[in-house]
This record gives sequence, C-alpha cells and structure tokens, in this order.
Amino acid sequence: MRNEAEETPELLSFWAMKIVVQNSRSSVWHLLALFTIVFWGTSFVSTKVLLGYDFSAVQIFTFRFVVTYLILLLACHRKFWCENFKHELILFVCGITGCTLYFWTENTALTLSSSSNVSLIVCTNPLLIMIFGGIIYKTERLCKRQVLGCLVTFVGMVLVVLNGKFVLKVSPLGDFLAFGSALVWTIYSLVIKKLNGVYSTLFITRKVFFYGMLTSLPIMLVEKSPIPWSNFALPVVSLNFLCLTVFSSLFGYLIWNKVLKQLGTVLASNYIYAIPLVTIITAVVALSERITFLGVVGAFAIVAGMVLAEMKKK
Repeated sequence: MRNEAEETPELLSFWAMKIVVQNSRSSVWHLLALFTIVFWGTSFVSTKVLLGYDFSAVQIFTFRFVVTYLILLLACHRKFWCENFKHELILFVCGITGCTLYFWTENTALTLSSSSNVSLIVCTNPLLIMIFGGIIYKTERLCKRQVLGCLVTFVGMVLVVLNGKFVLKVSPLGDFLAFGSALVWTIYSLVIKKLNGVYSTLFITRKVFFYGMLTSLPIMLVEKSPIPWSNFALPVVSLNFLCLTVFSSLFGYLIWNKVLKQLGTVLASNYIYAIPLVTIITAVVALSERITFLGVVGAFAIVAGMVLAEMKKK
C-alpha cells in the first residue's frame, strides 16, 4: 500500500491543476465582460451618428429590439413560452426594465439634462446593484477589498465622464429620469438572476427582447415622428444600425446574461464603470474629441479599481 507521504505530492498536483483550470475559466468570463462593455461603450457613438440622420432615439432602440428579436427567434424557436406564469412575468419585467424603460429614460434624460449629468447618474447603477444585491443575495456580498475597488472605479468613472469640465447644471426632471434609468437596470440585473439556472441564456435573452419590442412599439407609434426610410440606403446608417443590433444588442445581451451567471451580478456589474472610458476613446477616434489629463487619470483609476474589485478573498 502507498503511504501518505507518497500520495501528498499527487494530491497537491491535482488541486493545483484544478485551481489553474478554474482561474482560466474565470478569466474567460472577465474577458467576455470586457468585450461586452466595448460593444456598449461604442453604441453611444453609433446612436449619436444615427441621430444626425433624422432618426429619433425611440426609433433607434425600437428597431434594435425588433431586428435582434427576429434573429434570436430564428436561432431559438422550439420553446416559446416559459414553464409557468411566474417565470413569464419575471421575463416581462426584465424586458420592460432592461430594454424599454432603460433606453427611454436614458435617451429622454439626455434631451433634458447635460450628458455629464446623465452619464454620472446612470453609471451609479453598479453601486445600487452592490447595495441591493448584497441585501437580497448573500452570495453577492463583496469583501472589503472588492468594495474599495468598486469605489475607486467609481471615482475614475467620474473623472472620465467630466473629462476636466467640472460644470454640472441641475435639471430636476432630466436627472430624475437618469436616476430612473440606473434604477431600472438594477432591477433587471437582480431579477434576471432568478432564472439563470432555469432556462438557457439564448431563451432568456430572446424573451427579454420580445417583451422589449412589445413595449417599445407603442411608444414609437405615440411619438409619431416620420421614419427616414430612405436613409437606410446610406452605408453609414446601415453599418451603425448593424453594429447596434448585432454587437450591442445580440452579442452584448447574450454574453452579459451569461457573465452575470458566471461571475455574479454585483461583481460583473462593476465593469459597467468602464463604459464611459470606452465611449470617450471611441469619440476621440471617430469624432475627433479630445481627452484631458484628468480623463487619463480617471482611466487609470478605472483599471486599478477593477483589478482591486476582481480580487477574491484568500
């Protein structure tokens, strides 16, 4: 028989390999979270371009939902309804909060308040998720180092959004809608967690866009803005719509819903702080906007905060 001394090195080797495999899998999901944030960060620039071609904000996100849903329906059409009414109601809440209400409140806020105000308020949703997620789900509670990382990242996000322009104008209605946008995304992130282990990510995402499409179409009809159909023939319009539909909506939500399941809602949501960083880099490249020294400092703070936040307890 083999003694304990002979078995110990093999056991250590086994557990070492297991840790390496688990860490590599975790790294993949962190990388996919970053890819999603890149998709969503660049979507602001694409939306800004389309607004310049006479599309309204409501038309832009409604078309996104319709096209994305049809693509998902082709990929996943065997199962249409959930197993019970409660699950169907949960996905309805996810669709109206994560799609319709989020984009409507955010875009409307941009017309009533400054972009700096809106960006700062909307990007507080990781803080809301960290607070409410820790209260609702014990598994979502972060250690002190991770909380510190989230706060450092938040400070970096503030510097990036302001980009050296410390001029904030209070707009009660616009700021209220911006906070509403952060709140409904928090609801979406925490509610969708309940069904992550029940249905496939593809099915959940398809249902979310179904209810997003269903609730956004009436808003577009009530708006009664003329749709510039002829502009779809322009390459710049079709390309930006393609980016919004395929990358920001289709891949973005599919990957993000899976990331929430693998990394946890609170920890994954910390990546949202990087959206303004991606947006400002894209704006510098595509729209020739400039970034200040404080913006660069903020960028480093975002990265440093994320590194701190992703560190787990030893």
